Amino acid sequence: MSATGSVRGRPGARRPGSRSLLIVLLALACAAVLLIALPEEDRQGGAACEGRTVASWKPDEATTGEFARYGNDGTRLDDWTGGDGTHSVRLPNGQILWLFSDSYLGQVHMPPNLEGQPHHWRDAGAPFVRNSAVVMSPSGRLEQTLPAPLFPDPAPQQWRWPVAAQVEPRSPGSSEQVVRVLLWTRAAAPAPWIYGVPTATEVATLSLPDLRLEGIVRISDQSSVQDPSRRVLYGTTAVHEDGFTYVYGGNDGKAAQRPASHAYLARVPSGRLAEPDAWRYWDGEGWNTAVGKAEPVLGDGERKGVGSAFAVIRQDGNWVLFTMAPGTAGLRTIQTYWACAPHGPWHGPTRDFAPPLPEDSAPRQDLAAYNPQIHPDLGGNGLALSYDVNWLDAAPRVGETHISRNVSLYRPRFVRLRLEEPQE
Repeated sequence: MSATGSVRGRPGARRPGSRSLLIVLLALACAAVLLIALPEEDRQGGAACEGRTVASWKPDEATTGEFARYGNDGTRLDDWTGGDGTHSVRLPNGQILWLFSDSYLGQVHMPPNLEGQPHHWRDAGAPFVRNSAVVMSPSGRLEQTLPAPLFPDPAPQQWRWPVAAQVEPRSPGSSEQVVRVLLWTRAAAPAPWIYGVPTATEVATLSLPDLRLEGIVRISDQSSVQDPSRRVLYGTTAVHEDGFTYVYGGNDGKAAQRPASHAYLARVPSGRLAEPDAWRYWDGEGWNTAVGKAEPVLGDGERKGVGSAFAVIRQDGNWVLFTMAPGTAGLRTIQTYWACAPHGPWHGPTRDFAPPLPEDSAPRQDLAAYNPQIHPDLGGNGLALSYDVNWLDAAPRVGETHISRNVSLYRPRFVRLRLEEPQE
């Protein structure tokens, strides 16, 4: 007699089909309860979206040390020795392309073991470029600096800073892949805009595997927006999900202060990052073709919001955002937000943490941490997050002097994070 037959022969036994149906109904009921517990606007994230915040972190001395090793190496005199604006993208051959904004090239000198000069240092006249790119081997060793600057200045007194990058099809459905690099174009301006005013978002295309610059396309021109603090540049972070690249951006807030800036969001179909007409901007209700209709997805201008550079990842059904805190705490403290959808609503800020600054550089109150970026393609335990370090001074020349005397003050540093569900 079959198993099914034996079950049917026992008085009071349920049929397997009935039991399976009961289990399914119970599962649906539990899912419904979880969804009901979420705010109405969060339900599209599903029951799997429970939020994420930083549970613990520890310094990643190996990756930080690799950038120090490469930067101090005097084998070549035309390669990277320091920079900020750290972004990365893994290439199809397993290499990682690291992109930097303002960068130093040239030679780094060993400490002479003299009092007052205990650090590796560079000459005051060391070559300085507005952007650079460094290639890391699949094993994690930095090997080569591409000819710099990789992205030429668009005009006198203007420059390009590379931000997020993606490997995508040359066009939708194409088997050929290219690297798309988002660029921020900025222009020189008087104080308080000592780091320039934002002017446009662009996308560069690099060929594979030779990483040759093929061209640059302007996506959004912001030069007509009279108030520079209201100009929005896209590309501080990008996430590929379900056939789209979600591109986050922000404004600079007030240049002389450190309020919470606003975060914005655009969406582009895979393979079309270099097509301005393919971009759609979140307008508060849906995806709009007009960049001028974009509405912030996060930020109240005071306590909640982002720095001008921040990072977003998709993990375990959640969207998690990392940013420097607003105000003076933002010079050293990283905060997180979470959401169930790319456009929010964003919950937080949740637990924050202060990443370590160079311990042998006094006075430490003059150092700043900024530009937190997530590097999901970097191997190892935990989620890799980089942050840049610089000398805090309103006069750029003063800061340049300090970061030349101690080259470790202008290089990315890394920590490894473990995320967990936020505690009530």
